[in-house]
Amino acid sequence: MRSLGFDVRTATSTAETVSLIAEVPPAERVALVDPRFVGHLHALRLALTDPRFPLAAVTGALTAQPEARTALVRAAGAVERSATLSPAAADHPTGTAGTTQLSSAVLADGGSLADRVAAALDAGGTPVQRPELGSLVAAVPLDTASHQEAAAAVAAVDDEAVRLRSAVKARDGFFTTYCISPYSRYLARWCARRGLTPNQVTTASLVTALIAAACAATGTRGGYVAAGVLLLFSFVLDCTDGQLARYSLQYSTMGAWLDATFDRAKEYAYYAGLALGAARNGGGDDVWALALGAMILQTCRHVVDFSFNEANVDATAATSTGKAVVGTPTAALSSKLDSVGWTVWVRRMIVLPIGERWAMIAVLTALTTPRVVFYALLIGCGFAACYTSAGRVLRSVTRKAVRTERAARALADLADSGPVAETVSRLLARLKAHPPFGLRPVVAFVGGALLVAAAWFEPFGSSWVVLAAALYAVLAGAAVTQPLTGALDWLVPPVLRAAEYSTILVLAARSEVNGALPAAFGLVAAVAYHHYDTVYRIRGGTGAPPRWLVRTIGGHEGRTLVVTALAAVLATRGTDFPVALTVLATVVALVVLFESIRFWVSSGAPAVHDEGEPA
Repeated sequence: MRSLGFDVRTATSTAETVSLIAEVPPAERVALVDPRFVGHLHALRLALTDPRFPLAAVTGALTAQPEARTALVRAAGAVERSATLSPAAADHPTGTAGTTQLSSAVLADGGSLADRVAAALDAGGTPVQRPELGSLVAAVPLDTASHQEAAAAVAAVDDEAVRLRSAVKARDGFFTTYCISPYSRYLARWCARRGLTPNQVTTASLVTALIAAACAATGTRGGYVAAGVLLLFSFVLDCTDGQLARYSLQYSTMGAWLDATFDRAKEYAYYAGLALGAARNGGGDDVWALALGAMILQTCRHVVDFSFNEANVDATAATSTGKAVVGTPTAALSSKLDSVGWTVWVRRMIVLPIGERWAMIAVLTALTTPRVVFYALLIGCGFAACYTSAGRVLRSVTRKAVRTERAARALADLADSGPVAETVSRLLARLKAHPPFGLRPVVAFVGGALLVAAAWFEPFGSSWVVLAAALYAVLAGAAVTQPLTGALDWLVPPVLRAAEYSTILVLAARSEVNGALPAAFGLVAAVAYHHYDTVYRIRGGTGAPPRWLVRTIGGHEGRTLVVTALAAVLATRGTDFPVALTVLATVVALVVLFESIRFWVSSGAPAVHDEGEPA
């Protein structure tokens, strides 16, 4: 047990066990382990050292973090009333600050105290996490024959090989699975044996990607080749940090925040590097509009993913009469396709997840030009967006899910409505003039389409664009007047994101002023960070950022009104428009980053570890 960082003490009664638990410093975890335990070290590691769960157990072992200490003592007391402990011997704890401590005990009837307490916790309604062990062994043999059988099962399985395999995501993209993970897992083990943390590897990945962006910004062929190689190496490190976290069970709040944000920061910084390089290379190719378009498309893809998942994570499928059903035609078709092995990989690849996308970007950077890279990104991500969105719309229509209040709240938070939309919503709610059920995505789309069309077709600085932005704010407020519980209401947040971002892009492009598109790129990047931050807070179970933050940065409709007003006011002084966008981007970035950093480094912030679909 000392190899897991535990100090060990023996208990000779349940009362003594409770007393020993009380002696453990409040900030440390405590564990109960049966001294007869036979199993793999990694089985104990999964149960006793994973920081994400307040309570966790395998056969013969149970651990509790400080917040679950009261429940543990209560369950141990319940066991005490029904059984006593037999004497045992072990070491005395040192009590050193920052270390966890271990109690071990055997019940007089031969039962395991750890197992009985875990069962009492379950019976009392306190959930106990039980990790999937697969081929790993965790047993409490009661006689010589069963002990020999368990020992043989332990000897038959390579504990380290299982640990390495489990360090890799169970579900990942083709490129990551076959071209990166076969060796990055060994790099993760190398890092673990040298005391490196996942956060350090994550930071190294970010630094490598930023160097790659700087190489791309040189605009030379050598710089492009170096950029492609470094981008791939950055992705290797990006895979390694998660594998290191799973290999060594070093999950942390800070690590969750870094991992959730750095991927987007790396990719979008690389887009900016390519745009800078294209401008410096020979004829000075201006691809900032393409770079911004690629960032908008990729961000909107993610918002579609997040909105759909949040809307359906706890939804119940139902018929038109409200009766629950199991399965849908689209789900059945998906399962049928998954039964044919090669289709699984094709379907994962055509959505252009991060591995395939970064590999494509790296190769095309080294061999072609930034313009070609962005064309490929726009075509590939555009197809992927249509494919995934069409499938989700079809599933939503056929499933007719009954969504929860929590899902409706999450979608409202993702909508990012500011003071103007809130005021419109309250007014329409009083007048009972909200859109009919099921038309909310249509209302949001109409408002966004009219705004983007006005920005595109009207002259730069036209007052009609400001009026279109005002109409957009009214329709956006109408779309969120009632809870977003309709079958397709998860489309409202991505429609609003696309409208805001696209308006900024079109106005910057129509201004035809040097520096407008790079400034617009910075503004969209700052706002996108806010939206990603919102998503990962919701995933962590703490809800969206505080309302003061959303109101301070205006909400999506407020920012859109400000940008269109700036374009109208500064139309005759075009050179001031990029400056205004830069100032707005700086203000948004400073406010959002301040609150985000304060939240994620606070002790109460949740750890979020995304093991889902690669994006």
